[in-house]
Amino acid sequence: MKLPVGGVGLNARMARDMSDKDILKMELDQLKKELKNERTPVSTSAKEIVEWVDEQYAEDPLIKGVPEDTNPYKEKGGCIIT
Repeated sequence: MKLPVGGVGLNARMARDMSDKDILKMELDQLKKELKNERTPVSTSAKEIVEWVDEQYAEDPLIKGVPEDTNPYKEKGGCIIT
């Protein structure tokens, strides 16, 4: 029986060609790499994200809008029906 390759990034064909021991070794190596990543509490990350959004708010064209004179999508001429 072949074990699932959760998150290792191998396609099913490669996993089929590997032994269970090889797959487990790859998963263990991946977990060791992930263990070295610095982890930040959600409370800290969320605060930083809120601060960043507040800083960027004034420059966001989706919130502030685009001035008519610099709007590349502004219609050049109107439609006249006679």
